[in-house]
Amino acid sequence: MRNFNLFSFISWRDWWLQKYFTYSGMTSQLIQLDRATQMHCWVPKTVCPKKQSLVLIHGFGANAMWQWHPQIKPLLHNFNLYIPDLVFFGKSFSTGSERSELFQAESVMMVLKHLGVSRFHLGGISYGGFVAYRLAHLYPETVDKVVIISSNVCMVPDDRNDLMRTDDSKTVPEILLPQTPDDFKTLMKFAIHRPPRMLPSFLLQDFINIMYTEQREQKVELLKQLVIGTQEAPPLPVLTQETLIIWGEHDHVFPLDLGKRLKRHLGDRAKLEVIEDVGHASQLEKPDEFNYLINTFLLDSSTFCGQQHFFTLGCCSSN
Repeated sequence: MRNFNLFSFISWRDWWLQKYFTYSGMTSQLIQLDRATQMHCWVPKTVCPKKQSLVLIHGFGANAMWQWHPQIKPLLHNFNLYIPDLVFFGKSFSTGSERSELFQAESVMMVLKHLGVSRFHLGGISYGGFVAYRLAHLYPETVDKVVIISSNVCMVPDDRNDLMRTDDSKTVPEILLPQTPDDFKTLMKFAIHRPPRMLPSFLLQDFINIMYTEQREQKVELLKQLVIGTQEAPPLPVLTQETLIIWGEHDHVFPLDLGKRLKRHLGDRAKLEVIEDVGHASQLEKPDEFNYLINTFLLDSSTFCGQQHFFTLGCCSSN
């Protein structure tokens, strides 16, 4: 595990996020799953029996705190929140050889069983959506509603070949795990609709040093050993749970057509919500709209007809 760097802005920001999570009502737990695997998870300091439980699974990139911090207070008000770091992210690691999204799903389930969480809603973004989909399919009696965010779980081999193409033919691991400030800028162009223009290179390199160098080899292996989208992948099951699909209008990692494909695959038990003027990271780019959609969907006990909407705060018009 990395040491705190007194002269690193990103180290200070990471420290601040830990304090923010703690102040908001969360606490950090390290859970030994077996001899090989340890997982870190943010859990409620006090579990409220009247609240439903919600598990949020992060995508590739920084640890769970950096990806979910805008959701903490708005969602913790209504739910018992559980936010794990997937294996090889944050403080989670394994000395075993497993790398598939199925392994990640089983690991998350082991954490929740250890914590005594017997029933829960489930959300996952991007790579975390792959994990969430597997988890929801494997444990339909445990997972209530599902939220899939910007995650191409309907991926086919051709999608893998076309994913995030660049002029200099960088590979997906090279883009998702940047090693230089220029690499990081390329990643932001794919992930964020309006990326900041004036971020200094030293700050980007600081972020890379803190978030992308640790367990990098294992993260590359996670990407290479994805089952979804390969020739060997079994047919994608149709989830039995009500499912909300959230997509950014200008997602350049997984374009919107892939969200529409997932909606068709899931049928009338799914609803597609498109957040305007955002890219792949809608939970960070427009957190108010994102949190509204999550709260409305999970707290609404009524059923819905499968539709697609374009969403702006205070207005939701059918498309």
